Amino acid sequence: MTASVEGPMTAATINPDEAAHFGRLAADWWNSSGESAMLHRLNPVRLAYVRERIDSHFGASRRDRHPLAGRTALDVGCGAGLLAEPLARLGAKVTAVDAAPENIAVARSHAAEMGLEIDYRAGEVGALRDEGPRFDLVTAMEVVEHVSDVPAFIAALAALVKPDGLVVLSTPNRTAAARLAMITLGEGLKMIPRGTHDWSSFLTPDELEQYLLNAGLKVSDRKGLGFSPARGFVLSDDLTLNYLMAATPAH
Repeated sequence: MTASVEGPMTAATINPDEAAHFGRLAADWWNSSGESAMLHRLNPVRLAYVRERIDSHFGASRRDRHPLAGRTALDVGCGAGLLAEPLARLGAKVTAVDAAPENIAVARSHAAEMGLEIDYRAGEVGALRDEGPRFDLVTAMEVVEHVSDVPAFIAALAALVKPDGLVVLSTPNRTAAARLAMITLGEGLKMIPRGTHDWSSFLTPDELEQYLLNAGLKVSDRKGLGFSPARGFVLSDDLTLNYLMAATPAH
C-alpha cells in the first residue's frame, strides 16, 4: 500500500481541483501522525532510491554525506518539502515548485525553521523553462498521476534537466491491486486523504516509459515500491502497486 499526497504541478496543465485538494492538506503536511502520515512512512524509501540513483549516476560514494554538493536539484510538485529538504541536506542547491500556494507557504516556513535555503515557488513548472536546462537532478514524486496533460508535464521536466543530468519519478501503477490498496483500503480507512486518487489517471510503467522516450529521456532503471507487514514500505522488483523510474537525456 502506498500514499500519494504530493501536489500536482505541470507545464500549463495544472488541474485546479487537484491543486485545491492538496492545498487543503498544507497545514497538516509535516504532522507525521496526521493525514500525511502514510507519506512520512513512504518518504525514507523514496529517498533511499533517489540516493541510490544519485550515487550510481554521478559516481558518488555511499559514505559521502553531501553527494549533491555543487549540484542543482528541482523537486516538482514538492508539497510542503518532504523531499526538497533532504535534497538540500545532501548538498544540492534546491528549487522546488508546487501548484498550491498553501503548500509553498508551509514549505518556506518549515525550511526556515530547519535553517535550510530552498528556492520555493508557487505556480507552474513551465514557468522555469525559460531558465533552460540547468538542473542536475529533477524529481517528481507522486505527481504525474495528478496532471491533466502528461506529455506536456514530462516535456517540461525534460527541458529543465541538464544533458548529463538525472530525472527520477514515482507514481502508482494502474492495476486492480493498486486500486484496492490505495483507494478502497487506503482512502476508505482514512490512511490516505479521501479524494487523493483517480485510478483512471494511474500509468503503467510501459506507458510512463513511452512518455519519457517521447520527451527525449531514456529510462535507466525501474524499481517497485511495495508494502511488507513486517518491514513497512520497501523497494522491490514488484511494480504492481507503485514504482520509481530513473531516466537520463538520450544522446
